[in-house]
Amino acid sequence: MDRNDRERLRDKKRIVLKIGSSSLTHPETGRLNLRKMEVLVRELSDLHNQGKDVVLVSSGAVAVGSAALGLGGRPKELEKIQACAAVGQARLMMIYQKLFGEYNQTAAQILMTKNTMVNNVNRRNAQNTFSQLLSMGVIPIVNENDSISTYELQSLLKFGDNDTLSAVVAALIGADLLILLSDIDGLFTDDPNANPQAEFVDVVENLDSRFQNMARESTGSSVGTGGMATKLTAARIATAAGTDMVIANGADFHVIHKIIEGQKQGTLFVGNPKEEFYLIDLIDRLL
Repeated sequence: MDRNDRERLRDKKRIVLKIGSSSLTHPETGRLNLRKMEVLVRELSDLHNQGKDVVLVSSGAVAVGSAALGLGGRPKELEKIQACAAVGQARLMMIYQKLFGEYNQTAAQILMTKNTMVNNVNRRNAQNTFSQLLSMGVIPIVNENDSISTYELQSLLKFGDNDTLSAVVAALIGADLLILLSDIDGLFTDDPNANPQAEFVDVVENLDSRFQNMARESTGSSVGTGGMATKLTAARIATAAGTDMVIANGADFHVIHKIIEGQKQGTLFVGNPKEEFYLIDLIDRLL
């Protein structure tokens, strides 16, 4: 491992940060944890004040909507998921706008589907939108559009989780760092909850098949949709595009500046750009 791998994170200029639902909500009620959101917004605003481009990929719409509608958890019925997403996304953005406004930051909403990427015109439009917003000093807040048609939700035109979506966004905009914050500390050689002998992986320089075998198709959260397998899929997309990626625990959002300062937080996946990287081909293979 190059001992400067962590130190190089200080120089990153375009950062995509993904936040999972479990990191944004109170586990007892499913409602938003406003104190944590305030820390999140302050951390991102400070990065932006340093002259860095910042994009936030935020989960939480369905969880927030289901709590607001009194459903007592994520529903199973498709129509209810769509309704929760519609209610929750509006509430989520309203709070983000208010909090970012307190730090004199301008936020924008971008809702995407897989069709945004597989359609050439839509992909270019999305790329142009991100480029324009970032050039104007705006912080885009991205989520998958879950309140769309039944066909979209049930078909291959759905990313399925925001881990994958955040990696696609990072590749699309040429980000040099992707941070995934969830309810896990990083990558382990096995499930640390089931195997006390599991070892923590500090740095992954080459994401080969042995790391893929460490994945688990599960999540410890009742409100999230992505497990370690989705995070390693995200790592394959991001690193192939030349983007460094960090998986870290989102229990305390102060971890964001610690990662950027080069401290040992989470697992670092070193960008390994392919000579011929075609984002759309990689999406088709992995999703």
